[in-house]
Amino acid sequence: MTRHRSPAVLVGAATETAFEITFDGRTLSALPGQSVAAVLWSGGVLAWRTTRVGGRPRGAFCGIGQCFDCLATINSRPNRRACLVPARPGDAITTQEGEGHAGLAV
Repeated sequence: MTRHRSPAVLVGAATETAFEITFDGRTLSALPGQSVAAVLWSGGVLAWRTTRVGGRPRGAFCGIGQCFDCLATINSRPNRRACLVPARPGDAITTQEGEGHAGLAV
């Protein structure tokens, strides 16, 4: 007889209720405490930004907010580091193109 024991069960962690965010209109499931980058990764999204020069895809690289590869537009605010921003119910994340200043009066 085998038992299924997850890491959460082993440490006695209580699982909180999942909520939804969107990425480019696609609904993704998130858990409290997850960063936006973690939610995107768990949903199979590996890139959510393109570079200024060349338009190459980028996503999370360092995961600690040092490299700026994970910049995303979150709730209409560009240049947010997805690895540092906690996901919140109803967040709308969109792919960031280049510098992320399109449509802004700067």
